[in-house]
Amino acid sequence: MSTAVMGKKKRMPFGEVCFQVITGFIFLLAALVCIFPFYYMLVMSISDNYLVSIGQIFLIPKGIHFKNYVEAFKMGGFIEAFWVTLGRTVIGTALTAITSAWMGYSFAKPEFWGRKFWFKFLMVTMYFSAGLIPGYLNMKMLGLLDTFLIYIIGFVSAYNTLLAKTFIESLPASLEESAMLDGAGYLTIFFRIILPLSMPIVATLCVFTAVGHWSSYMDTVLYIKDPNLYTLQFVLYNYINQSQKLASLMQDGAVISEDALKNVVSAQSLRVTVTMIITLPVLFVYPFFQKYFVKGIMIGAIKG
Repeated sequence: MSTAVMGKKKRMPFGEVCFQVITGFIFLLAALVCIFPFYYMLVMSISDNYLVSIGQIFLIPKGIHFKNYVEAFKMGGFIEAFWVTLGRTVIGTALTAITSAWMGYSFAKPEFWGRKFWFKFLMVTMYFSAGLIPGYLNMKMLGLLDTFLIYIIGFVSAYNTLLAKTFIESLPASLEESAMLDGAGYLTIFFRIILPLSMPIVATLCVFTAVGHWSSYMDTVLYIKDPNLYTLQFVLYNYINQSQKLASLMQDGAVISEDALKNVVSAQSLRVTVTMIITLPVLFVYPFFQKYFVKGIMIGAIKG
């Protein structure tokens, strides 16, 4: 008798079943749409280069090999660009995360002198900027052109500070009051209480900042001429431009030697291979931060 009743309770209405099936199908379709470009690039990067060049590769790889990945790491400046990109990502992300958390904590304190004025002053930078030319002249006068510091100098973020401030304000004030009664100062409270409890928003800021640093190339275009300071995205940008120029010559009927033709074919495959190499770290890292990402955004965006 009780088993039958339990079975009836677990039975879902037909409308609810239809809703879940349709919702699941829509999310599955959206996931496939997001995954397909990466799968397609992977298939092209490990397939026969000639078949790729004539458009014979679509869903199933043919003539599987991994020479393109070996050749990609042999490209001039690729290893150096990898270390530059990794360095700016790690250092820039750490600086942005810690400064955003500290500034968010400071602006959350009512006793902070001129808190409202300084907070509004910081928020103005989200909507107004000096512009491209004044920014370039400023970096030139500071002597930051063709230096690694150009990549990490702008580690203060108004938006990240706003998220951190809102999150920290949602933490119980009694924790800080108890620590102050025990004689703890602001630095001790921040590093031993506030920062550990703020890991969800800190992880969120790390994801935002790391992806931005890893994907950035315009600062290299504007401020860097030294090849030793090129980033991965800029190397890929140059490589794509070179491939497109050769392809345009072929379309215009220009006479191209056999060696150049081979370079065009390999360039098309290596271009996809380098794109995969640059994209894979973000794809691998993001799932580990996803749970903190969702929690940090929800709490950091809603107050009260």
